[in-house]
Amino acid sequence: MTELISSLLRGVGTGSVYALLALGFVIIYKSTRVINFAQPALMLAGAVLVSYLVGPLGFFVAVAVAVAATAMLALGLERSVVRPMIGKPVFIIAIITIGIDIALRNVVNGFIGTDVRQVGSPWGLQSVRFAGVSVQERHIAMLLTALVIITVLFLFFKYSRLGLAMRATAFDQETALSQGVSVSTVFALSWAIAGGMAAVAGVFVASNAGIDQQIWIVALKALPAIIIGGLESLEGAIVGGITVGVVESLVATYQSDFAPWLGSNFSVVSPYVVMLIVLMVRPYGLFGTKEVQRV
Repeated sequence: MTELISSLLRGVGTGSVYALLALGFVIIYKSTRVINFAQPALMLAGAVLVSYLVGPLGFFVAVAVAVAATAMLALGLERSVVRPMIGKPVFIIAIITIGIDIALRNVVNGFIGTDVRQVGSPWGLQSVRFAGVSVQERHIAMLLTALVIITVLFLFFKYSRLGLAMRATAFDQETALSQGVSVSTVFALSWAIAGGMAAVAGVFVASNAGIDQQIWIVALKALPAIIIGGLESLEGAIVGGITVGVVESLVATYQSDFAPWLGSNFSVVSPYVVMLIVLMVRPYGLFGTKEVQRV
């Protein structure tokens, strides 16, 4: 039982990071109808920037500066590369975001080099015990940080003018334009928010084993999370992220005992298996909205 609880807590902690990444995907998709495949590169850029700033500024100031800088980087990419493509098929814009991801990662990899860089997180791999269960401090920090960000995000969408404008744009762009909403501002803001959250997620991902040139692959775990939850649902992104984290942790803990024939790294692909199962039952995700088209 202790092992089960410990595995669940690890999964919730890791899943909260996936949820942050998934929220970034969903926020951009709701506003622009485009899946932003540049999120892994933004996550990597934010983490690398923290690794350079943590020495002179300290960890928490470095994270704040990196989040702001990554948000501005995402805003700049939207303005300079994505904005001129408005009106083009969304498939073309999605391909462009893949190009942005590849180009940005190549640039950031030059700052990583061949060595593993550290973000200097204050918790490291230290653990605490609750009722006999050992929990790593970084998983607690992941969960608490995600809860704070998600709460602020939902309050922003519900009560602020910009948040209401983003919700209106996500519902119907033409109607929002007719009511005086600056859709272009909404597009830019959605990219900036997603970039900032990617940077936060990158810090927590790097707090495990540091930053190398392959760490960006972790961000791809957000894709099954948003498919499971539904591409248009913020709540679904959170549920999907936690689900992916918990499934991955449980499979890593128990798969060698119950299904060793699946191989030693089946936990890596287990979120995609869950995604396929959900798609077979609910093609639009757990919280997705079924589209009805007149033909």
